[in-house]
Amino acid sequence: MDVKTGFFYLFSLALLFAAFRVITARNPVHAVLFLMLAFSQASALWLMLQAEFLAIVLVLVYLGAVMVLFLFVVMMINLNMDGLRRDFWRHFPLAAVIGVVIALKMAYVLLGGFRVTTAVAPVPGAEAVSNTQALGYLLYTQYLYPLEIAAVILVVAMIAAIALTLRRRKDTKAIDPSQQIRVRARDRMTIVQVAATRPAPAAPAESAPVETKA
Repeated sequence: MDVKTGFFYLFSLALLFAAFRVITARNPVHAVLFLMLAFSQASALWLMLQAEFLAIVLVLVYLGAVMVLFLFVVMMINLNMDGLRRDFWRHFPLAAVIGVVIALKMAYVLLGGFRVTTAVAPVPGAEAVSNTQALGYLLYTQYLYPLEIAAVILVVAMIAAIALTLRRRKDTKAIDPSQQIRVRARDRMTIVQVAATRPAPAAPAESAPVETKA
């Protein structure tokens, strides 16, 4: 076994362990952290396959943006873990059926092999450019519309995550800007009529003590 094969098995075992812990971790924050570990190991496998662009995109997009966003969302929203655990067995049959179907499809694809039925159109000047440049040419020419749709979906997901964490607190004091705009001059200051000041009345003189004779 050479060094490259050893690193492949190391990254693969770490990826499988992290993926298994994502679905078995009881704490959602721990599940997100294991998912970030899985993405990092997948990025290392992409690097070993000399797909540098896919590896760096996986790190920047998923680890640097999406997973951090998910982590903050999971930490900020108040998840009712008791309710989630209570409803686990109710949805387990449907989840098990979907899992078995996905596993059968993956086994069919992996055991049958990848068969290419159509020839791939050559990229102009592909011999003189790197794989990153060739991939960029395909993304912004042939796959421009799917790329724009994916960008819109990511923006919608970001807005939804922000909306989930937006909550009104009763202990905070805030001013509505619309009320500030509609305010009038006479509402800002109220003139109160106060009577003129008067001198304080003099204190009554104390009476002299009366001497009594025994």
